[in-house]
Amino acid sequence: MADLAPPSLDAPPEEVARTAAAAPDWASLEVAASGCLACPELSAARQHVVVGDVATGGRPRFVLVGEAPGAQEDQTGRPFVGRSGALLDQLLAQAGLDRAQGAVLNVVKCRPPGNRTPKAAEVARCSGWLHRQLELLDAPAVVALGLSAAKWFLGPRTVLAQVRGRPHEVDGRAVWATYHPSAAIRFGPNGAPRAALAEDLAAVAASL
Repeated sequence: MADLAPPSLDAPPEEVARTAAAAPDWASLEVAASGCLACPELSAARQHVVVGDVATGGRPRFVLVGEAPGAQEDQTGRPFVGRSGALLDQLLAQAGLDRAQGAVLNVVKCRPPGNRTPKAAEVARCSGWLHRQLELLDAPAVVALGLSAAKWFLGPRTVLAQVRGRPHEVDGRAVWATYHPSAAIRFGPNGAPRAALAEDLAAVAASL
């Protein structure tokens, strides 16, 4: 495993990207990311860097990408373990997708204070980690959960309702954009976001 120095306090996005790109494997990347100090406000307030969950035993069938960790994720160091995670697990199972065979990541690896939306500078700094994670995992399908993740892949003018329901080729990968589980919770069990999320996960499963 390579010994990579974690990015220093207030490091520019280029430094983070160089460190991430130099990681030869997941274990090296995880160690370097866990000590990252690039975003001063986030690194001062976090309990854990939530690097992500990966499939055991080889290449994942799919990758799920959310916006950023919440309070429970920050406490445990694992993504999607709160209410959103419970609903996500339920809908994955209904679609015939096993979370254990996939990877679960976030655009930003540290919880923003008060669960605020990550700032553009924080997304820029953290992007190097996600780029390298996607390269290392090389999954056949990527699912962007929520508008922030969809914009990371498809651009700042992305409108979720217009891009969901079909794959988009991004850097040679099939990227599906859909609603975040938190939106499905907010609009209730009979709301449109939950129905769309379930439908999109089923379409991803069918594509695999």
